[in-house]
Amino acid sequence: MSEKNLPSVAYFSMEYGLHSDFKMYAGGLGILAGDYIKGAKDINVPIIPIGLKWKQGYTDQRIDANGNPYDSYHNYVYDFLEDTGVKVTVKIRGLDVICKIWKTEHFGNNPLYLLDTDIPENADAWITGQLYGWFGEERIAQEIVLGIGGVKALRALEIPVDVYHFNEGHAALAAIELIREKMAGGDTFEEAWKATRQEIVFTTHTPIKEGNESHPLSRLEYMGAFNGLTRSQMERIGGEPFNMTVAGLRLSRISNGVAKLHAETANKMWKEVPGRSPIIAITNAIHTPTWVDERITRAYEENGDLWSAHAEIKNELIGFIEERSGIRLNEDNLLIGFSRRAAPYKRSDLIFSRPDIIEPYLESGKVQIVFSGKAHPLDDTGKRIVSNLVSMMKKYPKSVVFLENYDMTIGAMLTRGSDVWLNNPRRPLEASGTSGMKAAMNGVLNCSILDGWWPEACIDGENGWQIGDGFETTDFELLDRHDSEALYDTLLGRVLPTYYDNREKWTQMMRRSIETTRTEFATKRMLEEYYGKMYISS
Repeated sequence: MSEKNLPSVAYFSMEYGLHSDFKMYAGGLGILAGDYIKGAKDINVPIIPIGLKWKQGYTDQRIDANGNPYDSYHNYVYDFLEDTGVKVTVKIRGLDVICKIWKTEHFGNNPLYLLDTDIPENADAWITGQLYGWFGEERIAQEIVLGIGGVKALRALEIPVDVYHFNEGHAALAAIELIREKMAGGDTFEEAWKATRQEIVFTTHTPIKEGNESHPLSRLEYMGAFNGLTRSQMERIGGEPFNMTVAGLRLSRISNGVAKLHAETANKMWKEVPGRSPIIAITNAIHTPTWVDERITRAYEENGDLWSAHAEIKNELIGFIEERSGIRLNEDNLLIGFSRRAAPYKRSDLIFSRPDIIEPYLESGKVQIVFSGKAHPLDDTGKRIVSNLVSMMKKYPKSVVFLENYDMTIGAMLTRGSDVWLNNPRRPLEASGTSGMKAAMNGVLNCSILDGWWPEACIDGENGWQIGDGFETTDFELLDRHDSEALYDTLLGRVLPTYYDNREKWTQMMRRSIETTRTEFATKRMLEEYYGKMYISS
């Protein structure tokens, strides 16, 4: 891909995961965005990221004495942020809200511009307070700042833009500002919408319809999100209630899902939406310098001793786990990593579904498993999942660990030092699953349901293992029973014998795992696909 004359792309995302100590991210969406703009810097492509400067970031989620998660928030100050000297104004509830614009390239990323309302001029300083901390009016206010404020920031900074890329529906109101600009210049609404569609591309991540955000039109109007458009015009764009994903699909010339299977799922989900853009597949990828241990890369490239390099990293993980939890795992026994947001469809506790089968392995320590992940602060179901995992740690104190307050540091340690990476969502509800890519490139063998990215990478028994046969049903009880049986068959019948009895084959599989993923699932390939399939219009 030639770097000359490429379109400049304004990339809008609610969160960016660049470093554990930079609290601008909550989970996979932000980690993907952070890797994306690091990858853009590496290959010098003109992507301009826009986001919000979160004063408190996402929740710190600790475990109390009773084994239940609780949330706390802290104010953070970042002395490396550069003040651009530029401010823009948006209208929220009829009042002017001033947005200060910060800039950073501190983490080897393309210049990231962050809008901040926590300044003395504002009574509404709280808008950029907590990432995903609220719903309703507060969330709309955040989306006005990101979308409408983001476009105004680009204008004030005099940054030319050819394409606007919305990473999820949070940024949809940016398109309303683009339409308003064109109508102010004399276009009709129809002309402005048509022209704006040619400038926008859209990525959808959420494969559960109910998880796609929507707002009553009356609330959007009250908050000022109509931005000069009429109620009927807004309803034509996003419906009633106004669905942010539907709006993104109707406001863009092309959209994408984040894996091949996810694109199929998304097309089925949104097939009844008239006037939507086509949804193609561009599979997510990872920034390898951030996530892949250099010792593993060196051993692989020099045809060295992969097992010894892995054993060294695994020992570091075991020390890290002991430091965080007080539990010392056995370095010689199989160590499984599992880090996921606490949501029912991810089935964190599936491995415990048949105690009569799995308990002997946990009690002997032949199977060790380390969990981590947060529940949304307002999600009681997710918090019960976390509590259940903590109870399993108490039940099997020598073989089960839950690491509280999941972040990028824990994620990196687990995806580098585990022996096996376990993933068992209800297919087809996993959008992508980039943690599995990180594990694979570190020689950590994936053992996964054929969901998200894994169907594209899995060579069963050669570079990892598939769990089950891709079975799908909306009868979750049946699906869970089917998949738990498949999990036990794979883990106990194939993974354990290879680990304990055939070290040569295990090491061959580690090498094959790295070989088959290190290029295909790296950010360079992903960025080239975005330019070739979405940014450069045909």
